[in-house]
Amino acid sequence: MDQQQGIPAEQINQLVNKHFDDALPKFIEILKIPSQSRLFDPEYLTNGLLQKTAQEFRDYILASNLKNAKVELLEDEGYSPFLFVEVDGSDGQADGTVLFYGHVDKQPPFNGWKEGLSAYEPKIVDDKLYARGGADDHYSVLGAVIAVRTIQELGLKHPRIVMTFEADEESGSVHIDHYLAKLKERIGAVDLVVCLDSGCGNYEQLWITTSLRGMVGACVTVQVLDEGVHSGDASGVVPSSFRIQRLLLDRIDNPNTGEVVEDFQVNIPGERYLQAQKAAEVLGKTTLTKFPFHGTTQPTTQDYFKAYLNRIWKAQLSVVGADGLPHAKTAGNVLRPETTLKYSLRLPPTKDPKEAEAAFVKILTTNVPYNATVKITGLGSGSGFNAPQNQPYLDQLIQSASQLYYKKDVQTLGEGGSIPLMNTLKEQYPKAQFIVTGVLGPNSNAHGPNEFLHIPFTKNLISCITYIVTGLQVHLKK
Repeated sequence: MDQQQGIPAEQINQLVNKHFDDALPKFIEILKIPSQSRLFDPEYLTNGLLQKTAQEFRDYILASNLKNAKVELLEDEGYSPFLFVEVDGSDGQADGTVLFYGHVDKQPPFNGWKEGLSAYEPKIVDDKLYARGGADDHYSVLGAVIAVRTIQELGLKHPRIVMTFEADEESGSVHIDHYLAKLKERIGAVDLVVCLDSGCGNYEQLWITTSLRGMVGACVTVQVLDEGVHSGDASGVVPSSFRIQRLLLDRIDNPNTGEVVEDFQVNIPGERYLQAQKAAEVLGKTTLTKFPFHGTTQPTTQDYFKAYLNRIWKAQLSVVGADGLPHAKTAGNVLRPETTLKYSLRLPPTKDPKEAEAAFVKILTTNVPYNATVKITGLGSGSGFNAPQNQPYLDQLIQSASQLYYKKDVQTLGEGGSIPLMNTLKEQYPKAQFIVTGVLGPNSNAHGPNEFLHIPFTKNLISCITYIVTGLQVHLKK
């Protein structure tokens, strides 16, 4: 028993572990479904894979027999599915509202999985569940449901609970606005948002995400000819579309250092700067070694703090795709008419994405070398997230939970990725507090091969959330 809160911490952990183990076979079956998010599956509305995933999770929630719960699967025409769960508070409507968020869509399988592992054939190795989508972010459904179920079965109290699980996050969360608008009255005022789609710096303590980067993305095409021509005849006269792409890339980031121009940077808030120093100290060499560098490849810096800051508060550019390039083995000696690159520009958490979009277009289309044609398609952006300050009682609950289940202090974390919805919820519910956390730790490799869910860490995380949710009920009573 945790004497400070009167909460049976050990019983919570035991019951969470039992419910997770009981749910694991069903969870593994769901992970076998080869579904992909909208942007990666043009037939997502007709092949039934996203729908099947959502349906299987709905069935799991229903089978969990949460008390005073309404479980709905919304499948509005033209939109990806959306799971919505309402659970009445233990003491009626005066309990305040906690909104859980997660997503049930996933990235493509990618290649490079280790021998014996694959995206859609889940396998547990050394307490890690390898499969696409397990950690990002299918586990979130289990996390929210098991937390509430555990509270109810132990006879504890909880606030009113709203669970929202979208199927469009990996495509930019475009569809969720439709559902949130439709459900606005039913969701009501929100006191606490619990997002289970973030990461952790290690598997040894509770990590709370305080910032997420935004993003600008687009396909940029440089065209110099109407058709390909003999490279021996044209080179030296016709400029290479690839070389022009290189020149355009150099307008955004320094080719030697990777540093992005000031148009996309911000001044880092003092509190976040100090938190970053502490996090980099805790993470140490993990800041660099968490990535699978090949051979003798070195990171951009050996300074842990600078590397961490680069990843969470600095704009960074990546080229994540290309068109117009034939396979190397079969490429002829042809000067190609055009080159298309997909730019992914991560933005600092507080950078206005629309301002960044405008700067992006201006930089790439003004005074183009050789007056070549530049076409920008699929331009889109998303806001970053800078978490609001929590109330002292919530910070104390979070710290107590980390000590109880990990035996270490809680640690704050900035994440380099994006969760588009967080800033939307921050604006929509200005009085809400936020717990943004997750299981994506070192080598878990979301979006890439060998993605895994660290099972012991996940169980303790769910125990932490359970403890916090039942512990804050007294504070949220109206």
